[in-house]
Amino acid sequence: MTVTLVHGTSFCVCDNDGELRGSPAQGAFYQDTRILSGWNLRIDGHPVEPITVQTPEPFYARFVGRAHSGEGEGESSLLVRRERYIGGGMREDFILRNYGRGRVACTVTVRVAADFADVFEVKKGHINDTGHHAVEVAGTGLYLTRYIGAHSRGVRITGETLVGDGAEYSRDRITFRVWLPAGEEWYGSVTALPTVNGAAVTPLFPRERPVEHSRPAVLTRRWREESPVLRHSGDRALARTLQRSREDLGALRIFDPENPEDVAIAAGAPWFMALFGRDSLLASLMSLAIDPTLALGTVQTLARHQGTRVDPDSEEEPGRILHEVRFGADASLALGGSHIYFGTVDATPLFVLLLGELARWGIGAENVRALLGHADRALEWIDTYGDRDGDGFIEYHRATEAGLANQGWKDSWDGVNFADGEIARSPLALCEVQGYVYAAFRARACLAEYFGDHDTARYWSDRAADLKQRFNDVFWMPGPGRYALGLDADKRPIDSVTSNIGHCLWTGIIDPDRAASVADGLLSPAMFTGWGVRTLSSEMGAYNPMSYHNGSVWPHDNALVAAGLMRYGFVAHAQRVATAVLDAAEAFDGRLPELMCGFDRDEYSTPVPYPTSCSPQAWSSAAPVHLLRTLLRVQPGMHRRELRIAPELPESFGTLLIDDVPLTGGRISIEARGSWVRVGHLPEDVELVRGNVH
Repeated sequence: MTVTLVHGTSFCVCDNDGELRGSPAQGAFYQDTRILSGWNLRIDGHPVEPITVQTPEPFYARFVGRAHSGEGEGESSLLVRRERYIGGGMREDFILRNYGRGRVACTVTVRVAADFADVFEVKKGHINDTGHHAVEVAGTGLYLTRYIGAHSRGVRITGETLVGDGAEYSRDRITFRVWLPAGEEWYGSVTALPTVNGAAVTPLFPRERPVEHSRPAVLTRRWREESPVLRHSGDRALARTLQRSREDLGALRIFDPENPEDVAIAAGAPWFMALFGRDSLLASLMSLAIDPTLALGTVQTLARHQGTRVDPDSEEEPGRILHEVRFGADASLALGGSHIYFGTVDATPLFVLLLGELARWGIGAENVRALLGHADRALEWIDTYGDRDGDGFIEYHRATEAGLANQGWKDSWDGVNFADGEIARSPLALCEVQGYVYAAFRARACLAEYFGDHDTARYWSDRAADLKQRFNDVFWMPGPGRYALGLDADKRPIDSVTSNIGHCLWTGIIDPDRAASVADGLLSPAMFTGWGVRTLSSEMGAYNPMSYHNGSVWPHDNALVAAGLMRYGFVAHAQRVATAVLDAAEAFDGRLPELMCGFDRDEYSTPVPYPTSCSPQAWSSAAPVHLLRTLLRVQPGMHRRELRIAPELPESFGTLLIDDVPLTGGRISIEARGSWVRVGHLPEDVELVRGNVH
């Protein structure tokens, strides 16, 4: 069992006794660099026997163990407690308690190793020993540094104790000499503080300040106080899952040091603790019912980095929204060889879509107006660069061999293929991306209506209607009676059966007359596992239930599929998908992983995790929130001062009572059971509409 702690761009993955033993994915990381690859506690040269581990906070863990306190002793009487805090590096406090009858004299040692590997190297399991490593031992601490060209990453290790001798430093360890009377406690503390190009970061857990007053603790406490609370539910597993989702989404928030008032969301630990375009947009969109300011901060942060020039290496283009931001010292390891990489086809329309949703949730006219120019530049990118050949559909083709070959959400090299398993050749026009563009056009029309610009609203509504018609003419395959996954370089329909078409239901681009065939196909035995909808049908040539994108089950994918099914009125279908994913969450103690293997539920009685799945992961953490919103059928329309709600809750949920749901600057409560609902604290000028939400 591994333990993951996270705060912002800092995280730690360790064994359940707190040790970092050099396993490939273990370590303490700061801004995409592993600042600690080894961290081992020894009492008189021996490891501590583990007893238990507790994680009261996303950034804090308590490891409890015992050690022998003398020669000839029977049962151990020396309790060892390790209190670890992650944020801007790592701090660990050591508390030894002597339950014996005699005095204990022992040596406490923390062995330290730091390879400063980039997160990309760690993920691949191959560490490039480039650059120069330096070690400096001083009376005030141990300094480890890796120099790569003009850049450096380092860590400063310092120790402190309240009684007895101070810390002793050598090239690979910190040592304390401990004399502990019977019934007494000894306290020591070690801090690993990162340095970037020689400058130490500001410690988030300074020893002179109580932990409860630290920035991570304050932010976590405020997040809990201001987030909605499920006060009552007949389904305890649902309540536990939603609480875990709320905790993890709070932990995955990242703050821009230059704009600390803005908060965005990182994609997930351990591999994606950075701002991602698609991931952060979808995760914050699915989290609107918890905190719309998370989506606002994500949009504002992405807007500041919106493309302004043509750069084939980073795939930047004017108006384009980035794919990811990385912080490692060696930019050559990042996609496109740049700290910011733009190679994504869907983040740009999703940016506009989310801004439209923010207007619906009542985020404030001034906030929306400030971002309209960025939305228009994004739409200009769709017409100028997204539609590469002028056929009216968005395609992608990477501009650099160092970039992603596939630039939709299934971005693995083999993620787009024909029914017989043949890899589709780019430029590729994916079905769900056309749906995102359709939704972006509709969102821009909504924004224009919001500000009374009726001519602009009509223009974008007409653009959306035209795209919908052409999509249904071109992407529909009459022979097999289904939609194509996409169009390849030769404009051939890609005929594989995938979950992508469920996203098209979510955005509303599907012809209503064909929606039933799509819904039934998604819930067919070849697609539905009992834990969710597969990414690829088991009848396809490339199907592999243990693959990343060709047969696996992704919670966020299913959350959008369920929303699409509910949008078109397939209530039983949507309930079946939602309850399957929530059942899977219960098997993972409330925390859904990034993805699961696509085995059938009747073959394995519990969901099978994908081996290198991120956990916590932002859009998987947001998936239960969006599933509940789907089942409640909640759609704010603050641009029209209305709230539409028409719940279709499964009977097993019992009565739900949710307090403090954010809406148009206030807080409402929702009480629901089955199709019955009551809304409290709704502003007087907002009309409650019970009925179809779209």
